[in-house]
Amino acid sequence: MTVAPIQLPEPSQAALRAARALQRRAERKETGLFLVEGRQAVREALAMPGVVEEVYFRWDAVLANADLLDAAKAADVPYYAVSEQNLATITDTVTPQGVVAVAHAIDVPLDTVLYRKPPKPDKQPKKKHRRKDVSLVVICAQVRDPGNAGTVIRCADAFGADAVILSSDSVEVYNPKTVRASVGSLFHLPIVVGVDLAEAIEACRGAGMQIFATDGAAGTDLTDLDAELSRPTAWVMGNESWGLPVEHLALADRTVAVPIYGSAESLNLATAAAVCLYASASAQRASN
Repeated sequence: MTVAPIQLPEPSQAALRAARALQRRAERKETGLFLVEGRQAVREALAMPGVVEEVYFRWDAVLANADLLDAAKAADVPYYAVSEQNLATITDTVTPQGVVAVAHAIDVPLDTVLYRKPPKPDKQPKKKHRRKDVSLVVICAQVRDPGNAGTVIRCADAFGADAVILSSDSVEVYNPKTVRASVGSLFHLPIVVGVDLAEAIEACRGAGMQIFATDGAAGTDLTDLDAELSRPTAWVMGNESWGLPVEHLALADRTVAVPIYGSAESLNLATAAAVCLYASASAQRASN
Protein backbone atom coordinates (compact mmCIF):
# COMPACT_ATOMS: atom_id res chain seq x y z
CA MET A 1 0.00 0.00 0.00
CA THR A 2 1.42 3.37 -1.03
CA VAL A 3 1.11 6.28 1.38
CA ALA A 4 -0.03 9.44 -0.34
CA PRO A 5 2.49 12.26 0.01
CA ILE A 6 1.55 15.18 2.23
CA GLN A 7 1.54 18.45 0.32
CA LEU A 8 2.82 21.47 2.24
CA PRO A 9 3.50 25.00 1.01
CA GLU A 10 7.03 26.35 0.99
CA PRO A 11 7.83 29.63 2.79
CA SER A 12 8.95 32.79 1.06
CA GLN A 13 12.58 33.80 1.29
CA ALA A 14 11.51 36.79 3.38
CA ALA A 15 9.82 34.49 5.92
CA LEU A 16 12.93 32.32 6.11
CA ARG A 17 15.15 35.36 6.62
CA ALA A 18 12.89 36.60 9.41
CA ALA A 19 12.98 33.21 11.15
CA ARG A 20 16.74 32.95 10.68
CA ALA A 21 17.20 36.39 12.25
CA LEU A 22 15.61 35.14 15.49
CA GLN A 23 18.88 33.38 16.26
CA ARG A 24 20.02 36.84 17.39
CA ARG A 25 18.94 38.21 20.75
CA ALA A 26 18.52 41.75 19.42
CA GLU A 27 16.04 40.50 16.83
CA ARG A 28 14.11 38.51 19.42
CA LYS A 29 13.87 41.56 21.65
CA GLU A 30 12.75 43.83 18.82
CA THR A 31 10.11 41.49 17.40
CA GLY A 32 8.88 39.76 20.56
CA LEU A 33 9.31 36.42 18.77
CA PHE A 34 11.53 33.43 19.45
CA LEU A 35 12.34 29.98 18.06
CA VAL A 36 10.95 26.75 19.50
CA GLU A 37 12.73 23.60 18.40
CA GLY A 38 11.86 19.94 18.85
CA ARG A 39 8.71 17.86 18.89
CA GLN A 40 7.82 18.19 22.56
CA ALA A 41 8.42 21.92 22.78
CA VAL A 42 6.49 22.64 19.56
CA ARG A 43 3.61 20.46 20.75
CA GLU A 44 3.34 22.38 24.03
CA ALA A 45 3.62 25.72 22.25
CA LEU A 46 0.80 24.79 19.87
CA ALA A 47 -1.36 23.88 22.86
CA MET A 48 -1.30 27.54 23.95
CA PRO A 49 -3.80 29.55 21.88
CA GLY A 50 -2.30 32.45 19.96
CA VAL A 51 1.32 31.72 20.88
CA VAL A 52 2.69 30.10 17.69
CA GLU A 53 3.18 32.33 14.66
CA GLU A 54 4.23 29.61 12.19
CA VAL A 55 5.75 26.12 12.02
CA TYR A 56 8.52 24.83 9.76
CA PHE A 57 8.82 21.12 8.97
CA ARG A 58 11.78 19.50 7.25
CA TRP A 59 10.45 17.75 4.14
CA ASP A 60 11.67 14.28 5.14
CA ALA A 61 10.25 14.69 8.68
CA VAL A 62 6.69 15.67 7.79
CA LEU A 63 5.23 12.16 8.15
CA ALA A 64 7.01 11.62 11.48
CA ASN A 65 5.47 14.87 12.73
CA ALA A 66 1.99 14.42 11.23
CA ASP A 67 0.43 14.93 14.67
CA LEU A 68 2.08 18.35 14.96
CA LEU A 69 0.92 19.21 11.46
CA ASP A 70 -2.62 18.33 12.51
CA ALA A 71 -2.23 20.47 15.64
CA ALA A 72 -1.05 23.42 13.56
CA LYS A 73 -4.02 23.02 11.22
CA ALA A 74 -6.44 22.78 14.16
CA ALA A 75 -4.95 25.96 15.68
CA ASP A 76 -5.07 27.73 12.31
CA VAL A 77 -1.32 28.29 12.44
CA PRO A 78 0.55 28.69 9.11
CA TYR A 79 2.89 25.78 8.34
CA TYR A 80 5.60 25.20 5.75
CA ALA A 81 7.98 22.53 4.53
CA VAL A 82 11.65 23.35 4.01
CA SER A 83 14.79 21.57 2.94
CA GLU A 84 17.30 20.18 5.41
CA GLN A 85 19.66 23.02 4.51
CA ASN A 86 17.08 25.70 5.15
CA LEU A 87 15.96 24.19 8.44
CA ALA A 88 19.59 24.06 9.56
CA THR A 89 19.80 27.84 9.19
CA ILE A 90 17.07 28.40 11.80
CA THR A 91 18.36 25.97 14.40
CA ASP A 92 21.65 25.70 16.28
CA THR A 93 21.58 21.96 16.96
CA VAL A 94 23.82 19.50 15.14
CA THR A 95 20.99 17.03 14.54
CA PRO A 96 17.70 18.97 14.53
CA GLN A 97 14.51 17.00 15.11
CA GLY A 98 12.88 18.26 11.95
CA VAL A 99 10.40 20.83 13.28
CA VAL A 100 10.83 24.43 14.42
CA ALA A 101 8.16 26.95 15.40
CA VAL A 102 8.22 30.72 15.64
CA ALA A 103 6.40 31.81 18.81
CA HIS A 104 5.40 35.00 20.57
CA ALA A 105 7.07 35.87 23.89
CA ILE A 106 5.12 34.45 26.81
CA ASP A 107 6.72 36.00 29.90
CA VAL A 108 4.35 37.72 32.32
CA PRO A 109 4.65 40.65 34.79
CA LEU A 110 5.61 39.83 38.35
CA ASP A 111 2.43 41.28 39.85
CA THR A 112 0.20 38.99 37.75
CA VAL A 113 1.93 35.94 39.21
CA LEU A 114 1.83 36.90 42.87
CA TYR A 115 -1.28 39.06 43.05
CA ARG A 116 -4.79 38.90 41.70
CA LYS A 117 -6.82 42.04 41.14
CA PRO A 118 -10.44 41.62 42.24
CA PRO A 119 -13.07 42.92 39.81
CA LYS A 120 -13.98 46.53 40.46
CA PRO A 121 -17.45 47.78 39.51
CA ASP A 122 -17.60 51.19 37.89
CA LYS A 123 -17.47 54.19 40.22
CA GLN A 124 -16.12 52.06 43.06
CA PRO A 125 -12.96 53.16 44.93
CA LYS A 126 -9.88 51.14 44.12
CA LYS A 127 -9.05 48.36 46.53
CA LYS A 128 -5.72 46.80 47.34
CA HIS A 129 -4.73 43.67 45.44
CA ARG A 130 -5.85 40.44 47.01
CA ARG A 131 -3.03 37.98 47.48
CA LYS A 132 -3.08 35.00 45.20
CA ASP A 133 -2.31 31.66 46.78
CA VAL A 134 1.22 30.69 45.77
CA SER A 135 3.23 28.06 47.56
CA LEU A 136 6.40 27.41 45.56
CA VAL A 137 8.50 29.76 43.42
CA VAL A 138 12.09 29.57 42.21
CA ILE A 139 14.13 32.72 41.59
CA CYS A 140 17.20 32.47 39.35
CA ALA A 141 19.73 35.15 40.34
CA GLN A 142 22.54 35.77 37.86
CA VAL A 143 22.09 32.34 36.29
CA ARG A 144 24.07 32.69 33.07
CA ASP A 145 24.07 29.21 31.53
CA PRO A 146 21.08 28.69 29.20
CA GLY A 147 21.08 24.94 29.75
CA ASN A 148 20.87 25.40 33.51
CA ALA A 149 18.09 27.99 33.23
CA GLY A 150 16.05 25.74 30.98
CA THR A 151 16.56 22.74 33.25
CA VAL A 152 15.50 24.75 36.32
CA ILE A 153 12.29 25.66 34.48
CA ARG A 154 11.74 22.00 33.66
CA CYS A 155 12.31 20.98 37.30
CA ALA A 156 9.98 23.71 38.54
CA ASP A 157 7.31 22.42 36.19
CA ALA A 158 7.87 18.81 37.27
CA PHE A 159 7.50 19.62 40.98
CA GLY A 160 4.47 21.84 40.61
CA ALA A 161 6.02 25.25 41.23
CA ASP A 162 3.78 28.27 40.69
CA ALA A 163 6.32 30.34 38.77
CA VAL A 164 9.95 30.83 37.76
CA ILE A 165 11.51 34.29 38.08
CA LEU A 166 14.73 35.16 36.25
CA SER A 167 16.53 38.22 37.56
CA SER A 168 17.50 41.03 35.22
CA ASP A 169 21.12 39.82 35.13
CA SER A 170 20.29 36.22 34.22
CA VAL A 171 20.42 34.54 30.83
CA GLU A 172 17.67 35.38 28.34
CA VAL A 173 14.81 32.91 28.68
CA TYR A 174 14.29 32.92 24.89
CA ASN A 175 17.84 31.86 24.13
CA PRO A 176 17.37 28.78 21.89
CA LYS A 177 19.39 26.62 24.30
CA THR A 178 17.24 27.71 27.25
CA VAL A 179 14.05 26.97 25.34
CA ARG A 180 15.38 23.59 24.22
CA ALA A 181 16.55 22.61 27.72
CA SER A 182 13.09 23.34 29.15
CA VAL A 183 11.66 20.63 26.84
CA GLY A 184 8.30 22.37 26.62
CA SER A 185 8.00 23.25 30.31
CA LEU A 186 8.47 26.89 29.35
CA PHE A 187 4.83 26.80 28.24
CA HIS A 188 3.46 25.15 31.40
CA LEU A 189 3.98 27.74 34.13
CA PRO A 190 4.35 31.52 34.44
CA ILE A 191 7.81 32.87 33.63
CA VAL A 192 8.86 36.31 34.87
CA VAL A 193 11.98 37.93 33.41
CA GLY A 194 14.04 41.07 33.83
CA VAL A 195 13.18 41.72 37.48
CA ASP A 196 15.60 43.13 40.04
CA LEU A 197 16.43 40.43 42.59
CA ALA A 198 15.53 42.55 45.62
CA GLU A 199 12.20 43.45 44.00
CA ALA A 200 11.43 39.80 43.26
CA ILE A 201 12.25 38.73 46.81
CA GLU A 202 10.19 41.51 48.34
CA ALA A 203 7.22 40.62 46.13
CA CYS A 204 7.43 36.96 47.15
CA ARG A 205 7.68 37.92 50.80
CA GLY A 206 4.70 40.22 50.37
CA ALA A 207 2.76 37.28 48.98
CA GLY A 208 3.33 35.40 52.22
CA MET A 209 6.33 33.32 51.20
CA GLN A 210 9.47 32.58 53.17
CA ILE A 211 12.71 33.13 51.27
CA PHE A 212 15.37 30.41 51.26
CA ALA A 213 18.68 31.05 49.51
CA THR A 214 21.00 28.18 48.63
CA ASP A 215 24.58 28.41 49.85
CA GLY A 216 27.00 25.51 50.12
CA ALA A 217 28.62 27.07 53.20
CA ALA A 218 25.36 27.62 55.09
CA GLY A 219 25.08 26.28 58.62
CA THR A 220 21.59 24.92 57.93
CA ASP A 221 21.13 21.80 55.83
CA LEU A 222 18.04 21.08 53.80
CA THR A 223 17.42 18.10 56.08
CA ASP A 224 17.31 20.42 59.12
CA LEU A 225 14.27 22.36 57.96
CA ASP A 226 11.57 19.76 58.78
CA ALA A 227 8.17 21.47 59.09
CA GLU A 228 9.46 24.72 57.61
CA LEU A 229 9.56 23.11 54.18
CA SER A 230 5.78 22.75 54.15
CA ARG A 231 5.27 26.53 54.23
CA PRO A 232 4.98 28.67 51.07
CA THR A 233 8.56 29.13 49.88
CA ALA A 234 10.59 31.00 47.28
CA TRP A 235 13.96 29.39 46.57
CA VAL A 236 16.75 31.70 45.38
CA MET A 237 19.36 29.98 43.23
CA GLY A 238 22.63 31.78 42.50
CA ASN A 239 25.21 31.84 39.74
CA GLU A 240 26.79 28.57 38.57
CA SER A 241 30.32 29.68 39.43
CA TRP A 242 30.11 31.97 42.45
CA GLY A 243 26.68 31.29 43.89
CA LEU A 244 25.03 34.18 45.71
CA PRO A 245 27.12 37.14 46.94
CA VAL A 246 26.84 38.17 50.58
CA GLU A 247 24.51 41.08 49.86
CA HIS A 248 22.06 38.75 48.08
CA LEU A 249 22.22 36.12 50.81
CA ALA A 250 21.30 38.86 53.27
CA LEU A 251 17.98 39.36 51.47
CA ALA A 252 16.82 35.85 52.37
CA ASP A 253 15.18 34.65 55.58
CA ARG A 254 17.42 31.58 55.69
CA THR A 255 20.47 30.30 53.84
CA VAL A 256 20.35 26.57 53.19
CA ALA A 257 22.91 24.03 52.01
CA VAL A 258 22.09 20.84 50.13
CA PRO A 259 23.97 18.12 52.05
CA ILE A 260 26.50 16.11 50.05
CA TYR A 261 27.28 12.69 51.49
CA GLY A 262 29.75 11.53 48.87
CA SER A 263 33.04 12.93 47.59
CA ALA A 264 31.70 15.41 45.00
CA GLU A 265 32.86 18.96 45.65
CA SER A 266 29.51 20.50 44.76
CA LEU A 267 26.25 20.06 42.86
CA ASN A 268 25.32 21.48 39.51
CA LEU A 269 22.97 24.46 39.88
CA ALA A 270 20.04 22.74 38.19
CA THR A 271 20.58 19.60 40.27
CA ALA A 272 20.56 21.61 43.49
CA ALA A 273 17.40 23.38 42.37
CA ALA A 274 15.76 20.02 41.65
CA VAL A 275 16.60 18.72 45.13
CA CYS A 276 15.29 21.84 46.88
CA LEU A 277 12.10 22.02 44.82
CA TYR A 278 11.41 18.34 45.34
CA ALA A 279 11.90 18.66 49.10
CA SER A 280 9.50 21.63 49.30
CA ALA A 281 6.91 20.10 46.99
CA SER A 282 6.95 16.81 48.90
CA ALA A 283 6.59 18.53 52.28
CA GLN A 284 3.80 20.77 51.03
CA ARG A 285 1.87 17.85 49.52
CA ALA A 286 2.27 15.84 52.72
CA SER A 287 0.97 18.72 54.85
CA ASN A 288 -2.07 19.14 52.63
